Amino acid sequence: MIDIQQLVAWDKEALLAINGCHNLFWDGFMWVVTDTKTWIPVASMLLYVIFKNNKPVPALLMLLMLALCITLSDQFASGFCKPFFHRFRPTQDPELQPLVHIVNGYRGGAYGFISSHAANTFTVATFVALAVRRRMLTFSLFIWACIPSYSRMYLGVHYPGDILCGAVAGSLIACLVYVLYVRLQHRFIRRPQYISDYYTMGGYEVDDILLLHSVLLLTYFYAIVAGMMKAGLSHF
Repeated sequence: MIDIQQLVAWDKEALLAINGCHNLFWDGFMWVVTDTKTWIPVASMLLYVIFKNNKPVPALLMLLMLALCITLSDQFASGFCKPFFHRFRPTQDPELQPLVHIVNGYRGGAYGFISSHAANTFTVATFVALAVRRRMLTFSLFIWACIPSYSRMYLGVHYPGDILCGAVAGSLIACLVYVLYVRLQHRFIRRPQYISDYYTMGGYEVDDILLLHSVLLLTYFYAIVAGMMKAGLSHF
């Protein structure tokens, strides 16, 4: 039977393996994708899609439920788990500090279990996927959630265990909030059933979802260019 100390040892080994595979390009790319401000265009487009495809009251309800998801996941991660477990981030752990690659001097706060980044991104991805119900969007959303989450390990501020538990917690919170969302919809809002190929199963125009995809891809492109510029400028 595997004990907790063995799991902790594996967690540290995995972190050092991920953090150790670094170069200037990935430093730049991961630094960009880990920054919440990078995703403002995607969030803005998501808001546009929500309000364009819903009447004001249903749109506000979905926005309220999405805000509830983020609030609960963030408070569970930062307000409860980190103060309760007191697990040092790799960059703050006296045992690992000399071995961790630091980017731009960033070390994060003292404690890292569980990851707020992972909890928040996965709660958004799960809730939006359940609400929109479009297979390709679901795939894209979870890829999006994985990339900033991975960046936290690359930057050395979270162990894989922090990320995994944060992702699970965020996803579960989103599922619970979605159940509440559906019940409120059935009780107070009548939504038509869509069977046309022009709409997703959740009633969103496919063209609008493709637009959201486009903004997401452009944001990735921006992160790639930023990584290339960081690597290129280092040669001057």
